[in-house]
Amino acid sequence: METVVKSHLHESLLTLTLSRPAFLNALTLDMASQLKAELLQAQDNDQVRCIIIKGDAGHFMAGGDLVYFAGTLSMSEQERHQAGLEAIALVHETISLIRSIRKPVLASVQGAVAGFGVSILAACDLAIAGADLKLTSAYCQVGLSPDGGFTYFLPRMIGEKRAKAVTLLNDVYNAEQVLQMGLVNQVVPVEQLPENTLLLAQRLAQVPQHALAQAKGLINQSSGHSLEQQLQAEQESFAGCMLTPDFAQRVTAFVNKRKSS
Repeated sequence: METVVKSHLHESLLTLTLSRPAFLNALTLDMASQLKAELLQAQDNDQVRCIIIKGDAGHFMAGGDLVYFAGTLSMSEQERHQAGLEAIALVHETISLIRSIRKPVLASVQGAVAGFGVSILAACDLAIAGADLKLTSAYCQVGLSPDGGFTYFLPRMIGEKRAKAVTLLNDVYNAEQVLQMGLVNQVVPVEQLPENTLLLAQRLAQVPQHALAQAKGLINQSSGHSLEQQLQAEQESFAGCMLTPDFAQRVTAFVNKRKSS
């Protein structure tokens, strides 16, 4: 199997590069499988404190590989339907892992971001973009409805009416428009994207891991909770964080610094 997700671990930062440059890093089942495997390994690797997902050769991901879908046209309707269910089940596992992994996941995006690429971008905890970013839904344009949590994340992040416009009209949005929508946290010149990605990832890696994981989980689950349920979850999480070595060390350091000033 060709390696289409390149993995590089350096000083607690794991970079996963989507790499099919000749096809703008379009998603294949092999890519989904490799991304899932890398995320599962990172989940259990204590050396990893932050995960960066980026694309190769100046683009993030131009959606799914239509060559695969064209190959299903010779199947019977039942076979084609089953193939679709199995393929989407696999790619959805990667989205679930991005959300559930107890480590921050940072998207570093530029160039083409379409289809499932938008879903990955939305699923990540934070996102930084190069100024050359061009984002579009692309699903309906080829006769498909969205996947990858696209219809879950976008209405919550940018509002229902705007999410419908992005999905149904297939307009192309530039980096500043995507920033205004709230789909990315920061836009930088393309030549500064690697350096700024590294700086942001290093900041995330320095946050106490247990507290970060708890905060990530609380925010992820909040949209499905009532206020009372979320308050209860926050109470339990806060009390649990008070038992960690990180809390004891940082509070002690703060108090000692205050006494000495």
